[in-house]
Amino acid sequence: MRSPTKKSSKSKKKTSARRNRARKSARADSVSAGEWFEKLVAVQKRLRAPQGCPWDREQTHSTLRPYLIEEAYEVIDALDSGDDAKFAEEMGDLLLQLVFHSEIAREQERFSVADVLREIHDKMVRRHPHVFGDVHARNSAEVLQNWERIKARERLDKDASSKNGASKPQQKPTSLLDGVSRGLPAMLQGLQLTRKAARAGFDWHDTDGIFEKLREEMAEVRHALTEKDSQKAEEELGDLLFAAVNLARFVQVDPEIALKKANTKFQRRFMEMEKTALQSGRTFDGMAREDKESLWGAVKHGEKKNVDARKSANGESQSVKPQTSRMSASNVR
Repeated sequence: MRSPTKKSSKSKKKTSARRNRARKSARADSVSAGEWFEKLVAVQKRLRAPQGCPWDREQTHSTLRPYLIEEAYEVIDALDSGDDAKFAEEMGDLLLQLVFHSEIAREQERFSVADVLREIHDKMVRRHPHVFGDVHARNSAEVLQNWERIKARERLDKDASSKNGASKPQQKPTSLLDGVSRGLPAMLQGLQLTRKAARAGFDWHDTDGIFEKLREEMAEVRHALTEKDSQKAEEELGDLLFAAVNLARFVQVDPEIALKKANTKFQRRFMEMEKTALQSGRTFDGMAREDKESLWGAVKHGEKKNVDARKSANGESQSVKPQTSRMSASNVR
């Protein structure tokens, strides 16, 4: 049982942290978002200046690519943590990457951060005619259908204008799947492809059909492995993973986030097994397979007991399952 002194001390620290955040927020609110953005742009411009930071001056679009991806994932981690201060901090880091890339482009007289802001502003107005125009949308499904139609029309207009007044522009066939980048990670690409297909009415009636598809693909993987056909096995495993992504989309779970959480869970449990093995005077890799399996079961059981204990302490029902990561209309674009 925690002593009153420790509890009081912890409570004071939390109160102090809240007050500090409130003071910071009050200072920030006294300056408009536009002013803060201009300050950030000025800071990055100064860092890239001749007498600025040597590291910042060396960076290019290519060298910054890993940071752009890394910061996006850190935003997701902060969001899941429930720590608003960390969430705001990581979103700031991601915003800095956009400003950084824009500053490099401005130096090369290609575009500026103002162009970036104008483009997204005009796009949001243009693609929400039910808000800024006279189009009516009864629900989010109609909003997304309108969004795809507008995107398709924009692509046609862009293709036509790129011909620079050619006598008879050659229009390439358009597809409802246009706009899904080939440069996306395979899982995200699969998610977007199936999402677009579903909006066109090509979708499963319910999860039963997808589960049947998963069973079918698993059988085909087994057959390919039995035949020792590695090329066929690769193809069938791809089909199996694609079906799993389709299931995730259908039940509104982001497969990338779900897999990352599964990776984290596996890593946590594996490291706990290693720790337990060392505490018993053994090394994990030196243990028999049966002992490893037993250790894995013990770690899983221990985690479940801890979760149940926390729920009981918080007065929660132990039958309630943790919420899955839902996909909102905003991140289907």
